Amino acid sequence: MKVLLVDDEEEMVSALSERLSLRGIENDCVLSGMDAVKSVLRDTYDVVVLDVKMPGMNGLETLEKIQEIQPKAKIIFLTGHGSVADCEAGKNAGACYYLMKPVDIDVLIESMKEALEK
Repeated sequence: MKVLLVDDEEEMVSALSERLSLRGIENDCVLSGMDAVKSVLRDTYDVVVLDVKMPGMNGLETLEKIQEIQPKAKIIFLTGHGSVADCEAGKNAGACYYLMKPVDIDVLIESMKEALEK
């Protein structure tokens, strides 16, 4: 499984990347929606873990661009500022899961595996 982590909080995304790497999960991390789009143009990802609230291109806009480029990539939203409306919008746009920060690493990994089985 290859994962792209997208979050404007550098410390959070770096820590998450390290924890996934320690569990043998190949991953890349970027700090913006625009950088995520550039990454999916360069490489193929099975799962994209995406923050909802980011400056510039937000999570929903980023999801739409990623789906145009890599429609088979599974999207998981991970946010600290979620609302029921955001959750519904994310699922309606094609996200498999909507998780809240801080997330338990085992819950995230299980969600990624389940998303790939869908």
